[in-house]
Amino acid sequence: MLKDKVIVVTGGSNGIGKALVDQLLGEGAKVATCGRSQEKLDALKNEHICKDLFVAQCDVSSEEEAKGFIEKTIDHFGHIDILINNAGISMRSQFSEVSLETMRRVMEINFFGAINCTRYAIDSIIRQKGSIVGISSIAGNRGLPGRSGYSASKFALQGWMEALRSELLDTGVNVLWVSPGFTKSNVRKAALTKTVSAQGKSPLNEDKLMTPEECASLIIKAIKKRKRTLVMTAQGKLTVFMNKFFPAWSDRLTRNFFYKNGVLVK
Repeated sequence: MLKDKVIVVTGGSNGIGKALVDQLLGEGAKVATCGRSQEKLDALKNEHICKDLFVAQCDVSSEEEAKGFIEKTIDHFGHIDILINNAGISMRSQFSEVSLETMRRVMEINFFGAINCTRYAIDSIIRQKGSIVGISSIAGNRGLPGRSGYSASKFALQGWMEALRSELLDTGVNVLWVSPGFTKSNVRKAALTKTVSAQGKSPLNEDKLMTPEECASLIIKAIKKRKRTLVMTAQGKLTVFMNKFFPAWSDRLTRNFFYKNGVLVK
């Protein structure tokens, strides 16, 4: 079903993005991906010695770089069928302590990065009657303490995608936003602190989390079925349910999960 489809995956050099690239190439798709690390992109290219993978260094938060990446992809493959806005960054700091630079940086990458790429790909996707996908988070359904900027960026992403879906309803384009739960990846180590530096370590036991490969497989199945939304993990589904029907109780449960003796621990 995805064979020969041209699929763009932003942030495809590690984590969920890399798992998506690996599996989509395995499905016979033609894949374009980007990242900020040329070294990681080179390693990915060397891993897949084939003409069906196009890589380019790009910071999606820059409109000009995002535009250039999308235009190069169309020049290389001729069009775009599916855009997966996966590039993102997290944060960890209480709002009372965080620098506003951290908040802005998270929003620039997670929200404006998706907008930048989609704006320059949308005409091609409409012509192909393809799909636009946003990798959100449970934090886009329930605000999480210590991650207020991250939650804000994912709420914004989902609100924008819901509006976009309505705008495109009669074009044949499908819009899907995905909410993974905690997934084993580098995202927590790379999360920005209150001073905009990388956290450098994960507060969670990564070995007990969903693997990027399992997450990517679920995303690809949802793309094939042209679903509207996808919420992953039992914990994630329970969180969305509790927040919708028992919001006050959800506030307390969320607080207890992330704090111990009044100190943010997760």
